[in-house]
Amino acid sequence: MLFSGNENEQERKREIEKLIAGIASGDQSAFEALYRETSSSVYGFALSLLKSGHDAEDVMQEVYLAVYHKAGQYSAQGKPMAWILTITKNLCLMKLRSTKGKETVSPEELEETLRHEGFSGMKEDEIFLKGAMSALGEEERQIVILHAVAGMRHREIAGLLKMPLATELSKYRRGLAPLHKILAEESR
Repeated sequence: MLFSGNENEQERKREIEKLIAGIASGDQSAFEALYRETSSSVYGFALSLLKSGHDAEDVMQEVYLAVYHKAGQYSAQGKPMAWILTITKNLCLMKLRSTKGKETVSPEELEETLRHEGFSGMKEDEIFLKGAMSALGEEERQIVILHAVAGMRHREIAGLLKMPLATELSKYRRGLAPLHKILAEESR
C-alpha cells in the first residue's frame, strides 16, 4: 500500500491522480500501482452493490479496463476515487440490469453457485457471518462492507453515497448494532 494511516488524504488523492496521469501516458507500472492502491475499495464497493463475490470480481476487471482506456479523459479535480467508484457504480448497475428478470436457478445451479461463492469449504463461523450480514438493511450492509472490507474512510463513503457524514456514521452504527447482538448471542 502506498500510504500509512497517518498520511494526509489530500496527498493520497494527488498520488492517485499522478498514477492516472501515468496510465494515460502509457506507464504500465502506474497502472499496477493504481490497482494495488484502489482494488480493495473497488471490490468492496462492487460487492456491496452486487452481493456476489464472483460478480464483483467480474466488474472489478471491467473497471480497470475502463480506467486504462479512459485515463486520458480524467480531469484532475482532486477526486480520483470518486471517478473510479463512479465507473464501478455504473458497471455494477449495468450488471444488475443485465441479470434482472432472468429465470430462477435450479437447485443444481444454486449448489454450484454456493460452491463458487465459497460456502462449501467455509467454516461454520464464516457462514454465520455471511448470514448475519444478510440481516442488515441495504444501506447499512453497503456502508459496513465499504468500511470493513474496502477500508474506505467514513468521509469517503459519505461522499460516494451522497449523504452527510453524520448520516453515514449513524447508519454505520445502526448496522453494527445487530451484528454485535447476533455475535453476542452466538457466543453464548
